Amino acid sequence: MDTVPWWEEEPASNDAPVLLSMIEHFSYCPRQCALIHIEQAYDDNVFTLQGKEGHERVDEPISGVTNGIRFERALPLFSHKLNLTGKADLIEFPDGIPYPVEYKHGKSGHGHAEAQLCGQALCLEEMLGISVPKGALYSLKTHQRKEVQFTESLRQRTFELIAEVHRLMKQYSLPPAVNDKRCANCSLIEICQPTLFAQANRSRLITEWKRSLTPEEF
Repeated sequence: MDTVPWWEEEPASNDAPVLLSMIEHFSYCPRQCALIHIEQAYDDNVFTLQGKEGHERVDEPISGVTNGIRFERALPLFSHKLNLTGKADLIEFPDGIPYPVEYKHGKSGHGHAEAQLCGQALCLEEMLGISVPKGALYSLKTHQRKEVQFTESLRQRTFELIAEVHRLMKQYSLPPAVNDKRCANCSLIEICQPTLFAQANRSRLITEWKRSLTPEEF
């Protein structure tokens, strides 16, 4: 029986696809994800600029062979089933098995990036019809790799994050600010104003605002 090639199949949803980068953004901070992808708000700081500089060599599509292993840089990825799309920094093919490598500024060990990397594996599995058991996070700071096994628990967490991002984009709303240790190094801190808009402060500000109104203004 003839089958439709995967690149011609209809997507699972008419909604806009989730970008692979949104998985990490949402996992780290749902408000950050919404500011970037709903509000289209973005700003740079020293960390984002260092990350952009480090990504320059993997942003250009290149194919080749190094030490007998074929590789692809800036390879487009997508999953119709998950309505997911994006681009891989680097895919190696040791023994013909795809091995995604995601470049990150700073330390390469945090779980938010692992979920994004797992999303790449899910795309590759659908596109190529082959199991992708592991990949790696490469630290632009330490020049070291951390291998990541795509376990069932990591896959399930990634599925849940993708579903949450889809839900966020459908609701088209801005999650509340958290105002915790994540905020200090975030390039969006001036846009987000977490100190002002954290839930506790927000409730207090609304109460004070209501007190300032005359009865006719309610």
